[in-house]
Amino acid sequence: MKIQVFPSILASDFGKLSEEAKRLEDAGADAIHVDIMDGHFVPNLTLGPKAVAAINRSTDLFLDVHIMVYNPYDFVERFVEAGADRITFHFEATEDVETVIDYIKKCNVKVGLAFNPETSYEMVTKFIGKTDLILMMTVNPGFGGQKFMPEVLEKVTRLKRDIDQLGEKVDIQVDGGIDEKTGKLAKDAGANIFVAGTSLYKQDDLASAISRLKSV
Repeated sequence: MKIQVFPSILASDFGKLSEEAKRLEDAGADAIHVDIMDGHFVPNLTLGPKAVAAINRSTDLFLDVHIMVYNPYDFVERFVEAGADRITFHFEATEDVETVIDYIKKCNVKVGLAFNPETSYEMVTKFIGKTDLILMMTVNPGFGGQKFMPEVLEKVTRLKRDIDQLGEKVDIQVDGGIDEKTGKLAKDAGANIFVAGTSLYKQDDLASAISRLKSV
């Protein structure tokens, strides 16, 4: 299984987003993961559509935009216009998940659905095959640098099994506390896309760090 690494630009220098995007492209990243937080669904507050547009102008990489916001439907169009190639929103952030999925698809971008660690796996199964990607959060969303939650791996294993049994083509992404050690555990469980921030940016050689994470 080929592993893809999507560095989280949230862990980079916010004052140099354009340069950081180009740096990630040069370092061999498969895509750029952009975390959007509204200060309500999660306590932190981060980037908006203008920042996403600036990143988009600076790179040809796929922009994987993860919106941690309530009422995600209201944000879709703005981030599509800003250059998002996929929008991933949270199951827990809306009572009308399928409407948001359908709207994102109508905007001709890929769609992902994220689940918080405490959310029951039974909530995941009904959406297999309805999205391009399922993101299993391996920390509670909202802050970088948190410790990986190994209890989520069981859900990843079940998700991979169910995707295969249904014959669907769905990427499994993990996000939170991902480094070479936890990445190996996530890969063994069935994940194929790693979002990593702190563990990559603290390395002196970003290209080498990305390469090693792809090779776990």
